[in-house]
Amino acid sequence: MKFFYDLFKGKKYSDIDGEELKEMIKNDKKLILLDVRSKGEHSSFNIPKSKNIPLGELSLSLDKLKSYKDRNIVVYCASGARSRSGAKILTKNGFENVYNLKGGVYSYKK
Repeated sequence: MKFFYDLFKGKKYSDIDGEELKEMIKNDKKLILLDVRSKGEHSSFNIPKSKNIPLGELSLSLDKLKSYKDRNIVVYCASGARSRSGAKILTKNGFENVYNLKGGVYSYKK
């Protein structure tokens, strides 16, 4: 049922939790992790090998990501709210394999 809700609401990204992300990291060596928190938040704790582009800069920084359009991209923040917005920006700009880390970075830390 959620599939149809997402389909008709225009949602083009998938939500994943911390455990699903850990599996993706283990199995997808080309996975892109995109942290849309502030630079300060990113420097205090981040998922290893993640790229940091704060949400407010994402729309203007899409050129930095265009070579990754064919890869899986997981967007994360502190709670999952900013990353949802980031995922929407990516999908509206032609990125197809986009995932939102629901619960944010803390769902990964658990």
